[in-house]
This record gives sequence, structure tokens and C-alpha cells, in this order.
Amino acid sequence: MCQLPMTRREWLKLASMFTVAGAAPLLGAANARAAADADAPLRIGYLPITDAAPLLVAHNNGYFEQAGLKVEKPTLLRSWAQLVEAFLSGQVNVVHLLAPMTIWARYGSQASAKVVAWNHVNGSALTVAPEIGQLKDLGGKTVAVPFWYSIHNVVVQDMLRAQGLTPVLTQDGALKPNEVRLVVMAPSDMPPALAAKQIAGFIVAEPFNAAAEALKVGKVLRFTGDVWRDHACCVVFMHERDLSGRPAWSQKVVDGIVKAQAWTRAHPQEAAQLLSKTGPNRYTPHAAGILQTVLAPTAADEGRYLADRAIVHADWHEKRIDFQPYPYPAYTEELVRRLKTTQLQGNGQFLAALDPAFVARDLVDDRFVKKSIEAVGGMKTFGLPDTYARTETIVV
Repeated sequence: MCQLPMTRREWLKLASMFTVAGAAPLLGAANARAAADADAPLRIGYLPITDAAPLLVAHNNGYFEQAGLKVEKPTLLRSWAQLVEAFLSGQVNVVHLLAPMTIWARYGSQASAKVVAWNHVNGSALTVAPEIGQLKDLGGKTVAVPFWYSIHNVVVQDMLRAQGLTPVLTQDGALKPNEVRLVVMAPSDMPPALAAKQIAGFIVAEPFNAAAEALKVGKVLRFTGDVWRDHACCVVFMHERDLSGRPAWSQKVVDGIVKAQAWTRAHPQEAAQLLSKTGPNRYTPHAAGILQTVLAPTAADEGRYLADRAIVHADWHEKRIDFQPYPYPAYTEELVRRLKTTQLQGNGQFLAALDPAFVARDLVDDRFVKKSIEAVGGMKTFGLPDTYARTETIVV
């Protein structure tokens, strides 16, 4: 039995954690924990999605231990609410979070934490019921997103508006033909909800899009990386007290993550196996075949998506999911601008006062990742020009 939207209690809990008052007890607990254990081992928190791949590959391959770090087995958490609570309270000290969520954490709840690297790029899609032929067919229907503060919510609202459709966040009342109701749903609930006709589509990270196609309950209508080229989805978030108080430790953490990203790009099939439910650490509940569809898609898959126009920009040569760690300032600036025009629930008043250029400087600490990138051969290791600047390409 799938749960349609996130329960109101869970949503209120998460929304409360992203306010100054709601976050204060958790941050206080984190400070006390840090004072009692100043040399805490690396404790990774993650959700079982492909977004977590670099953190898990680095752990599996022993990159952290090779650098001399004490590291515990990564902690699998089942929801964004659990992941955020574990991080803010200091139970874990390195997490992957949705890029927009880090903006809410730092400026909504005033959490002393920063983005130190990107975790991956692309890796998400809008998946719809088989009878949906084009975006306009979603008028009068419901689409699920993983969280309001997500690149998925930003992109899908842009896509809907471009087709003359109006996103609606209220959960009551009949929809007009030009309205699309958006609901927040746990990623694992999305394919079952689509199969049960409770929703007409969902936009989320992999491997749930691949799973829906494998189960023949849905099809990919559009890849998000074909809308916002090489967009970040999840990013690596760390506590400022570690970045400032344990810089050598922090450098080793980022080194391991960047090394894992380079390894995953070179060994996608092996990465799919080690992340799977049959891998040595059973990091996720997903079959290796489903993960391989995402990490190592075939030429036939690409041809099918080009024919179906799930991929429109063939000249972009986008990977279904890719890994590169540098947090481009231009992306953060554009994300802030687009969040200001995106419908959101929760306390979002802080967004109005945010200056995009300031957020790009203040939210992100790229000191460590630049050194890590140079250590693995520079940006060319990730198939990119040797520069830390870029222009955002967005074609809805």
C-alpha cells in the first residue's frame, strides 16, 4: 500500500527543522556532541538512491581508511526528514542533500554547514503513466516531487509553465484542465503510486525512473539533464566546525569523495554492482540490473529516448547520470533566482532577501574540492574544460 503524499506530521516536522526555533535544539545537541567527541570518526548519512553513489563508493573502496580516517559504516536513512535530523543533530557529519535543501538549511534554519562539493549531475527524470504522450496531457492531473526544495520541483514547474499549465500545491479541490497538482512523496512510493493510478507522473532521482520502466508502469517523458544541462541534484554538505576546526580531516573526506567520483565514471558497471542489494555492503535495496541501466546505459537506450524525445538535445551529449565534484558558482546563483519564482510550501520568506552572488560565495566552501580535483588530474578527469567557471544552459 503506497502512501500518497508525505504525511502532514512528517512534513510539519521537516518544515519545523528548517526554522531557526525548530533547528535550535538539534543544533544544540550537535554542539554538545562535538564538544564531547572532538575527534569523531567519519559518519555518513544517506538515502538509498544513486545520488549517494560517491559517498558509498568511497566507503566501499576504502578511500577514507587509506587516507588514515576512522570511518563507520554509512547509515541508511529512509526519508529526507530523517537525514536532515541526523545531520543537524550531529549523529552523522557528512551527507548528500538536495541542492535547494542546503539553501533552506543555511538561511532558513541558520545551520552552520556548507556545501563542499557536488555529489553528481543529472540523474533524474520526469516519468509518466504510459497513456501520457506529452507534457500538456498532465493538465488536470497529479505529479509527485521528492521535496519542495528540490531541483525536481524547480524544473517541473518551469516545464509546466512553458506549456501553459499552472502548478498547484493545495491538496484540496477539483483541478482545472490547465492545472497540475504537485504532491511531495517518498521516492520509493512513486512507482507503486503510478501503477495504482494515484498519480499521473513523478519527477525524481534514479533509479526510480528506471524501475518504473522495468516494471512497465511508466515511461520517461524527459530527462532533467536535457532541460538544465549538467545540473547538480544532490551536493555534499558538512558542518562548518569540521571545515574550520579539522581542515586536514575535511580535506581527506573530500579527497575520498572526489576519488570515488572519478572511479565511478571509469567503472560504471562495477559501481552498479557494489551499490546493489547483492553488493558486499548491500547499500541499497535495488537490483544491480536496474542500477546498471542508470550508470551504464546502452546505445540502444539512448536511441530509444532520442526517438521518444525524452532526450531533445542530442548535441549536449549528456549522460543519464554523471559525476563531477566542482560546485560552479553560476549554478548556485541561477538556482537561487529560480527558487524565488518557484511555488514552495514551508517558511520561505528568507528567499526574498537572498542575493544570488552572496549565496554562491557564502553557502559553498570550495577550498577542499579544488585541491581534490587537482590531485586526480584536474577537471579533464571528469571530461570538462580546465576552468572553474561556466555558463548555465537551460532550455525548457
